[in-house]
Amino acid sequence: MIDSLNNKKIKEFEKLKKKKYRDELGLFIVETANIIEEARKANLLCETFSLNGYNYENDNIVSGNVMKKISDLDSCEVVGVCKKLDYKNIVGDKILLLDEVQDPGNLGTIIRSALAFNVTTVILGDNCCDLYNQKVLRATEGAIMHLPIIKMNIKEAIGLLEEVQIPVYSTNVVKGVEIKNIDKDKYALIVGNEGNGVKKEYQDLAKCNIYIPMNSKAESLNVAVATSIILYEFNR
Repeated sequence: MIDSLNNKKIKEFEKLKKKKYRDELGLFIVETANIIEEARKANLLCETFSLNGYNYENDNIVSGNVMKKISDLDSCEVVGVCKKLDYKNIVGDKILLLDEVQDPGNLGTIIRSALAFNVTTVILGDNCCDLYNQKVLRATEGAIMHLPIIKMNIKEAIGLLEEVQIPVYSTNVVKGVEIKNIDKDKYALIVGNEGNGVKKEYQDLAKCNIYIPMNSKAESLNVAVATSIILYEFNR
C-alpha cells in the first residue's frame, strides 16, 4: 500500500494536474470508475490508484489520506492515468468544429453529444478549453475515449474540408437557413464561443449560416444545448 504523500508515483501523479506536464508527458488523469472503465476499453489506461483494489493491471492500492490528496472529488475510490488521444487527421465526413468554446462543462457536454449523434471528428480550434481539464472529462462521461478529437486552426480546417467537398455550415442565432432545410448526408458544423458565437471570418467562409427556430422570448441558447439540438437534427 502507498501511504506516503512523498511517494515518487504520487508526486508524478500530482504533476499531471498541471497542463504543462500533461502536454510534456502525453498523459492525463481520470476520476470515477465508469470513466476509467471507458479508458480501459479504449486501451488508453496506463495505471490506477485505488482504495480497495481494482481488477486492473498496474493497480496501486493507496491509503485514504493519499486518495484525498490526489483526487479532486469529495469521495473517490479510484483514479487513473491515461495516454492522451493520438489523432492528427480529420476522420469521416461528419465534422464538428469548435471556435473558442471555453467553458469546461460545455466542451464536455458537446463531446458527449457528438459521440451520441455520430460525429466522426471533433476539431478544437484555437483558444478552446483544455480537453483534459477534469471538468471537461467528467462532463464527457467517457465519450472522449471513443471519438477522434484533434486540435487545428479553424480556417485551416475549412480549407481541408473544402478540398474533400464536405460542406461547411456555421451557426448564427440571428439569420441563416433553418436546420431542417440543410443537406445532412455529410457536413462540417462550426459552433462558437459562449459570448461571441462564431467569428464573422468563419461565417463568411462557410457555405451558409444555419439557425434553430425558437420563440422571441429567448435571445439564444447555451452553446452545448444548441449544438446537441443541431447534431440530433443532422443525425435524423
